[in-house]
Amino acid sequence: MASVSFLSIDTLGILILLVKLVLIYFVVMTAAAYLVLGERKLLARIQDRVGPNRVGPGGLLQPLADVIKMLTKEDVRPAGADKWLFYLAPAMAALPAILTFAVIPFGPPLELFGREVPLQVADLNIGLLFFLAFSSIAVYGVALGGWASNSKYALLGSIRGLAQLISYELSMALSLVPVVMLARSFRLGDIVAAQEKAWFIVCQPLAFAIFLVSIAAECKRIPFDLPEAESELVAGFHSEYSGMRFGLFFVGEYINIIVLGGLAATFFLGGWQGPWLPAPVWFGLKVLAFAFLFIWMRGTLPRLRYDQLMNLGWKFLTPLALVNILATGWWMMV
Repeated sequence: MASVSFLSIDTLGILILLVKLVLIYFVVMTAAAYLVLGERKLLARIQDRVGPNRVGPGGLLQPLADVIKMLTKEDVRPAGADKWLFYLAPAMAALPAILTFAVIPFGPPLELFGREVPLQVADLNIGLLFFLAFSSIAVYGVALGGWASNSKYALLGSIRGLAQLISYELSMALSLVPVVMLARSFRLGDIVAAQEKAWFIVCQPLAFAIFLVSIAAECKRIPFDLPEAESELVAGFHSEYSGMRFGLFFVGEYINIIVLGGLAATFFLGGWQGPWLPAPVWFGLKVLAFAFLFIWMRGTLPRLRYDQLMNLGWKFLTPLALVNILATGWWMMV
């Protein structure tokens, strides 16, 4: 205590916040980079081929090589593109995912310098609404990328992406209503605390299934990768991008996998709760389990047709989520 007694409470709070911001940013960006390597390795095993193994021992430096390659590639902008929107779109794809991680608790509060420090950047009492708001903003990255490129293929990919993301955001939000009803709070820390006796996946398996399918569609992962269908759209909404701007779209996608995996663990698997191991380790293992599931799906499932994609969201998942809300309300009342 003596070593920090000259600091005011506000200054100490700002310092703790800055340390958490730097640590979480470093961990999330590093995890996203190595998730790419992990996916390439796992897909190679699934498809009976050799993955990255040349750069560093076992290919461990491959993410660094990829970053250097993207930073040194020529950054091309089409002549007819909207300059400012073209430059803004990659940031709009990556930033909302990073900011959403700010409200996810990855451990119980710690006693530090005589004060309680939550293991999350922002302990908001509307954390769930914060997540839904920023997941809506992420749509603009896809829309602006396709529109600003002045390319028909990119525009078709962005239109597909808009329709898909808006459709599955609805079912995703509705699947979380029973979670809020059971926890009686929008605060993510309260939702985790409400699962102390039993995780919500036990009493809400249908909500978990709907949420899992919806976040797979939100990540634009196979079988929901219609905005990036290479066989039809060259590369979809980011066809005209190159260099690090192209890389930012994929950084946003892999950060989104980590963030949505963390949210799924928070809402349905007790967050950081678990026996024996430290709380952040449990949280990390649950996030890795969801990342592994998404990679496995990519290596095994075929792509849906567009009509199947929309029918699943509007005619099946959304009505099912509404029925689940009514059933949960009736169960709580009885």
